Amino acid sequence: MAMLSVAPKSPDDERLGAFVDDFRRRVDSTPLGVCPLVVTLTALETAAGQTCGKCVPCRDGIPHLVELMRTLVDCDADASVVDEMRELSQLVRDTSDCAIGYHAADQLLAALDAFSAEVESHLERHACTAGIGQTVPCETGCPAHVNVPGYIALVAAGDNAGAVAMVRKDNPFPTACGLVCEHPCEAKCRRRLIDDAINIRGIKKYATDQAPADHVPVPRRSPDTGCRIAVVGGGPAGMTCAYFASLMGHRVTVFERRSKLGGMMRYGIPAYRFPRERLDEDLRAILSVGGIEVKYGAEIGTEEFEALRRDYDAVFVAIGAHTGRTLSIDNIDADGVIPAVQLLGDIGDGAEPDMTGKRVVVIGGGNVAMDCSRTALRAGAREVSIVYRRRQEDMTALQSEVLSAVAEGVEMVTLEAPAAIEVDDAGHCTALLTQPQMTGPIRNGRPSPVALDVPQHRIPADLILVAVGQDIVSGPFNAAGMPTNRNRFVADDALRVPDMPGVYAGGDCQTGPKTVIKAIGAGKVAARNIDEYLGYHHTLPFDIAVPAPHPNDRTPVGRVNIAERPARERRCDFAGVEIGMSAQEARQECARCLRCDVYGIGSAEGGRVQYE
Repeated sequence: MAMLSVAPKSPDDERLGAFVDDFRRRVDSTPLGVCPLVVTLTALETAAGQTCGKCVPCRDGIPHLVELMRTLVDCDADASVVDEMRELSQLVRDTSDCAIGYHAADQLLAALDAFSAEVESHLERHACTAGIGQTVPCETGCPAHVNVPGYIALVAAGDNAGAVAMVRKDNPFPTACGLVCEHPCEAKCRRRLIDDAINIRGIKKYATDQAPADHVPVPRRSPDTGCRIAVVGGGPAGMTCAYFASLMGHRVTVFERRSKLGGMMRYGIPAYRFPRERLDEDLRAILSVGGIEVKYGAEIGTEEFEALRRDYDAVFVAIGAHTGRTLSIDNIDADGVIPAVQLLGDIGDGAEPDMTGKRVVVIGGGNVAMDCSRTALRAGAREVSIVYRRRQEDMTALQSEVLSAVAEGVEMVTLEAPAAIEVDDAGHCTALLTQPQMTGPIRNGRPSPVALDVPQHRIPADLILVAVGQDIVSGPFNAAGMPTNRNRFVADDALRVPDMPGVYAGGDCQTGPKTVIKAIGAGKVAARNIDEYLGYHHTLPFDIAVPAPHPNDRTPVGRVNIAERPARERRCDFAGVEIGMSAQEARQECARCLRCDVYGIGSAEGGRVQYE
C-alpha cells in the first residue's frame, strides 16, 4: 500500500500563523479614505508572495502585474499600461492552475472596473480623486459625523453632560443612538490593531444614563428668520431636520400622522430594546429649542402636499417606511397572518398583544424578525420559531440580536422557504408549509437559496408574523409630481427632489429601510441644504472644549461589552434588556481610545456643525 507523504511542519508555522492573524487585523482596519488602487496593489503583492512557482501564469504573471500596478499607483502610467494589465490579468485568471493565481487576477480585473474613476484620475490628473486621504475613522464612519473622540474624552473626564452636548452638536438623538445604533463608527476603529474596537455605543449609553438628554440644555436658537419649513414625518430624519433648522432660526411645523413622535423608533423598535421614556428624553430636548410646532394625526395626501408647497418656503418629506411587504404564497391574507410592522406599530400605540399559549411562526431573518419573535415570547407565546430561507449566518439581523433571540428561547428554522399557509374551515392559519432549501451560488455577498427536490415541511402555527421587509406609501406624493423609483423617492446627494424647488426627501423613504443613524444623517444634511436654499449659511454656536489627550495606553485590554439581564428574566417582560456600564468600566473603555483626532490625521473640528 502506498504511503501518503505529508510535508513536515515548519517550526515557524505557528509564528507565521500568528503573524498572518495580526496582518488580518490590519486588513480589517483598513482606514476609510485610503486610495483603493493602493489597497489593490497590496493584495497583488501578497498574492505574489504566495505563489508556489509551479505554473508560469501565476509565477511570472503576478509579479509583472505588481510592477504595472505600481506605476499606476505612482501616477506614472498611461492608458496602454491599463490595457496591458487587463490583458495579462485575463490570461492569468484563465490559465493559472489554482486559486492563488486566478483569484488574484480576477480581483484585479474587478478593481479596475469598480474603481474606474480612481484609475482615470491617476492617468489624467496624476493624482488621487478628491476625498482620498486619512480621516478619523469613527467620525467618518458615522453618517452624522459625530466627534466621537471628543465625547469619549469628555466621558473620561467625568463630564457626561458635556459628552451629551458634544453628540448633540451633530446628532440630536444621543439616547437613541446609545441604545439602538448599529454603531458603524466601530467598523474601522484603529484600536482593532491592538485588541478590539472601542465600545463606542456603550460609552454613549453610559453618558446618557448619567446625564439624561432632557436635562442637558440645548444651544440657544438663532434669531428668527421668518422662513417657514414643513417637515412631513416625525421620525429620526424629520425631527433631526426640525432640530437643526429651528436652531438656525427657521420656523418649523412637523406633520405627524400618528399620535406621538418618534417614527420607527417608537413604532418599530420594541420597548425592551428602547424604553419609550428614554425616547421621550431625546424628543423633549429637541422640542425645547423652540420654534417647532407639531401637528399630530396629520394625513398628508396629494392635495395636502400641494398646499404645503404653496404655504411653506421649503418642505422636507421624511415619511419613513411604515408598511410591511408581503409574500406571494397561498392564503397569505388568512386570519392570523399579521405583517410584522403592523404588530410593532400597534404596540407603539400602547396595544400590547396577548399571545398566551399560542404557537407563533415569524417569517424573515432581519432585525424586525428578531424584534417580533422576542416580542411574541414576552406576549406569552408558548413557542416561537423564526423561519428563514437561508442559513443563520446569512441573516441580515445583527448577530447580537440573533444570539439574544436564541438565548430567550426562539427556535431558528433555517434553509426553509415559505411555500403556503394552511388554513382551517374558518379561514384561520393552522400551519406554515415550507420548501427545504440548500445553499447555491453567492450573489451580493450571500449564498442564494436553491429549492431541494424533497417534500415540503409543515410547521404548526396559531399566528404567523410576516417580517420580510418594509415599504413606503409614496403614492400620494408621486401623484403630486414627486418622482419615485421602486416606491422610494428620488433625490440628489443634497436630498433635493428633481424639478421641485424647495422640496427635499430623505431617510428610509428615500434610501429604503436603513438605520436610525442613517436617517439622522439625512435629516442633518436636509437642514443644512434647506438653509442654503433659503439664502442663509448659518453656523451654530458650540462652546464645549475637548479635553487634552493623555499619552496613549497601548497595552492590549479586553473590550467592555454591554451585558443583558438574564434571558430567563428578560423574556417575561418589556423592561429594557441592557445593563449599562459601571463608572469603572466606562473609564477603562474610554482609556482605550487612541485619540486619532490628535495623534492621527486630526480632522475633528470642535467649533462648528459639520455637514456632508
